[in-house]
Amino acid sequence: MANITMASEAQTIQQPGKIVLFFRYLRRNKGLALGVIILVALTLFTVIGLLTVNPKHAYPLSAALKQAPSLKYPFGTDFFGRNLLAAMVVGMWQTAFIGLLAGGIGTLVGVVLGFTSAYFGGWIDSAIRTICQILTPIPVLLIQVVVAGSLDKRDVTIFTMAIIVAMLAWMGPTLVIRAQVMTMKERQFVAVAKLSGVGDMGIIFREILPNLLPFIAAAFVGQVFAAVFASFYLAVLGLGPLREPLLGNIIWAAQSQGAFFNGWWWWPLEPAFAMILILGALALVNMGLDELANPRVRRSE
Repeated sequence: MANITMASEAQTIQQPGKIVLFFRYLRRNKGLALGVIILVALTLFTVIGLLTVNPKHAYPLSAALKQAPSLKYPFGTDFFGRNLLAAMVVGMWQTAFIGLLAGGIGTLVGVVLGFTSAYFGGWIDSAIRTICQILTPIPVLLIQVVVAGSLDKRDVTIFTMAIIVAMLAWMGPTLVIRAQVMTMKERQFVAVAKLSGVGDMGIIFREILPNLLPFIAAAFVGQVFAAVFASFYLAVLGLGPLREPLLGNIIWAAQSQGAFFNGWWWWPLEPAFAMILILGALALVNMGLDELANPRVRRSE
């Protein structure tokens, strides 16, 4: 009996924790590790920039016009007299705000609808599934362009853009979570919980939800990616809050002033490179989390 106890204790001690397992997975999945490193670097750039750069310099008439990158202006200035270093710092913060807010709203609504549809079934499931099937084939970017284009430019703010982007962001998470809950609610541990007298909310929050956290995390990162891309797309088309230094707005302004033809190459290239880094990092993290959540696509150790 003592030997069994000692063996059990040794097994418990040797079992690695979740944090250790996650770092092991990061070491094995180079794409996810690279995505995390890029996101951390961009976050540090934004946070340190907000602490050291005057945000007012991100707006017109705050610096000399059309200055190439130099010691005084590391990222140069644009046609409107904006310090592009300050504009990049503020613009990345605003882009992150839109992505996190829209992605969070879309994921939260999707999780609630997905759980409700799959767990309770019946006419609720039929209604939610039918709405998703009707709306899914419609190009989301087209609807966002129509809605953003119909608004008065003076009414468009960072928060408004986040709401426009989040309007249909719940459909993907709804279908993903619904499919996972449909599978999970038939498993043995759920049946045991029901026989033990656990209520519906207890089963959802204590039994099913913890097992779906990897799927929810992957869905959230995917929605943040879609929201950042949509905000960038709308801003490049001139449908964003034009006074704000969103990365897409900087590129739109550079295009409207013929930056490349006039030799102001740094003006559009810097926000374009930043957007490539953001979207690339989010794509790598999303693929890594999807592999972590889905054993079917998980590579062997």
